[in-house]
Amino acid sequence: MVNAEQPHTGIQLPTGSWWDWDVIAWDAGRFTLAAGYDLTYHHGLELVFGEPLYVSCPFAFLDPVFRAVSPEQAAAMARQLGAEPPVLVAFEADAGGTEPVSCLVAAERLDVVHEPVLRYWREDAPPGQRYAPWVRPPEGR
Repeated sequence: MVNAEQPHTGIQLPTGSWWDWDVIAWDAGRFTLAAGYDLTYHHGLELVFGEPLYVSCPFAFLDPVFRAVSPEQAAAMARQLGAEPPVLVAFEADAGGTEPVSCLVAAERLDVVHEPVLRYWREDAPPGQRYAPWVRPPEGR
């Protein structure tokens, strides 16, 4: 797990194939984006926004381009939230439309988690294998 050092600049992602993205958790305590090259069976990257303050992004998207937050966006968020948020992340992504969608997330903190996470149950998974939040062992196991 890596804690984001410079919250108002573009995120530095670990090397990998991070084409497909989706939201895997969203509640008052966290907003989590997961990424991989094919989200059918697993993902290998998570952006975990702790205590999200503002979220504007689609549920699923492709090929995000993370960028520095514009001064206008930072000022607008500070006005809306009453103070500048500790973490402010901006990106453009393909959400299936004719043009990229502009996304913005403000939060108290950001952790970048780089590890394999299975999206289905496997009996032969190695000890300590992490599963997506919705994966459960079959009944009776």
